[in-house]
Parts: sequence; structure tokens; C-alpha cells
Amino acid sequence: PRTSSDFEAILACPNAAPLLGAPVHPPLHRVDVDEDQGVGAGQQRGPGGQLDHVYEEFQKGELEDTSPPTRDYRRAVMGGRHVYVRRPQFSVRFYGFNTRIKPLDDRRVRQAILAAIDREAIIEEIHLGRHTAARGVVPPGTLGFNPALAAPGYDPRRARASLTEAGYPGGRGLPKIEIWSSVTNDAIQREHELIRRSLAAVGIQAEFKYLTDWPAFSRALTEGRLPVFLYAWFADVPDPDNFLTKLFHSKSPRNYARYHNPVVDELLATARTSPDPQRRVELYRRAEQVIVDDAVIVPVWHYNYERLFQPWVRSVEVNGLGDPYIPMRKVWLAR
Repeated sequence: PRTSSDFEAILACPNAAPLLGAPVHPPLHRVDVDEDQGVGAGQQRGPGGQLDHVYEEFQKGELEDTSPPTRDYRRAVMGGRHVYVRRPQFSVRFYGFNTRIKPLDDRRVRQAILAAIDREAIIEEIHLGRHTAARGVVPPGTLGFNPALAAPGYDPRRARASLTEAGYPGGRGLPKIEIWSSVTNDAIQREHELIRRSLAAVGIQAEFKYLTDWPAFSRALTEGRLPVFLYAWFADVPDPDNFLTKLFHSKSPRNYARYHNPVVDELLATARTSPDPQRRVELYRRAEQVIVDDAVIVPVWHYNYERLFQPWVRSVEVNGLGDPYIPMRKVWLAR
């Protein structure tokens, strides 16, 4: 079979099957891996793009696996012809608030914005349900993930009440909120239009701005010049410290929100040095709850690792770290 990208894993192990305890089968010499896995909404290719072309080759049986296409996505993953694998990645995509810039230094204003945005609609209507909704920061599958996290959802009535408490009844007197993105494409534009309408419905006027030069965008983040910013974080290890300390400790260079809460700092510092795994989980969960209560970010989703495999590909094991961590020596082809 042809490769689906320039990357291919060569496994020349003709006698490996009995050693692995697998059934007798033809030896596996090569597994093709498509590097386009994990394409996020900000990188989605349009109809006729490379991702859809790869899927067409996959449908012909020329490839063993592929990412789902952007076109006809739902039909592809629900059709039943192929094996569909989906796991949340160790990631979080969110809109962050610069907590030093007025009026975003007021927690009630941030809570109003959070409650006004219908994040489920963003995922389902704009991005075809490709992602796992984020209630907090730590993704499923990570040590310390808290399924009982008390996280507010879409609630326009609560948004209006928070604005009133902050001194902006009906949004009167509230300055326009600038929201910055390093990506602009059709999906992002539609997402931002949905957010703009949702915010306007409770009295918040938003203006979306784009800086697609990533070094310039990153510099603006570091210098604290962006009031609200779209950002995604991928952890290199599945540990809550890689999310919570990196993004929210007051001394972290990645704390683009300029967030400073001594309670959170203390919880994170103690968790980092605790030798007791259960104690670490407890401390990280407490820290995450405070961060969520303070509405430091609007968590939108956790990216998913998604893959379609031909029915003859067997013993594939995946996790939230994606393709590089598939134990390829276990994979075999039943044909």
C-alpha cells in the first residue's frame, strides 16, 4: 500500500506474531501513518484539501488509516464501514482573559462572558462535534481529571445578573471587549460570529481582531497586550501540573492571563512536591476549582485524537498523546 504522507513506520518482523501472542496472520511489514492527525478547527482544510484527498485514497483501500475528512465528517465516522477510534488528547483550547486589563480585572465581568457563550453550539454547529467539550482545564484521561468539577455552563440569565452585579446592568457602561485570534478561516469566522451574537444578547459588545503572524501574536501575549485571546495548550505528559502550573501559577511565563491568586499558587506548589499521589490529585482538583470559579478562561474543548482504520487493521492501541505513542509492534493486518 502507498503511504499517506512522507512518514511511514517500517516494521520488518516476519516472525513477530507468535512472540506477541497474536493469532497466526500474514507478517506486517509496513503501517502507513498520516501526519495530518489532530488537525484542529483553526487548521481545518476546506473541501478538496489534502485531508479529504487522503480520505478518498483510504476509501479505495490504498491506505490502512487516515484522519476523518472535513467533508462529510459525520457520515465518515458513523458509517460503520471502518473502525473509528476517538480519544481526548491531553489538550485544552480556550479563550483566555488578561486579568490585569479593565474591565476584565473584575471576576464578575469574566463570569458574565463565560456564561453568555454557548460552547456546546460552537462544537456541534460550527465544528461538527469533532471535539470533547471542556468544563475546566484538565482533560479526561489525565491524572486528577475531576468529573465532579463544579463548572458553569451556558446561562444568559446568569450572565445578565453578573453584569448587573459588576455595575453594568444590561451592559450599559461596559466598554467593547477585544477578542484576539492568531487564526482566521471560515470555521473561526463562524465561531466568532456565534460568540458575537451570544454576547450581544446579554449586552456585551465584542470586537474580533486577528494577528496571523504567530511570532507577533506570541509576543503580544507575552507583553500582555491582548485583552482576550484564543489559545490552545498541549501537554507533553498527562499530568495536571503540566496544565495548571504552566498556565495559572503567577510565576509561570505561560501565564498569559496575568492571573495571580495566592491560594492557587500555594495549592500548586504543595501538589508539586507532595510524594502522595492521592494528595496531589486532591490539591490539583482544589486549585482547578478555584481557577474555574475565578473564570480565568472560557474553556471550549479538548482536542480529540481521531482515526479511521480499515477493518483488517488489528491490535491498535491509542491514547491522548496520538500517533507517536501507538505501540506499532503490536499492530497487524488480518488479510
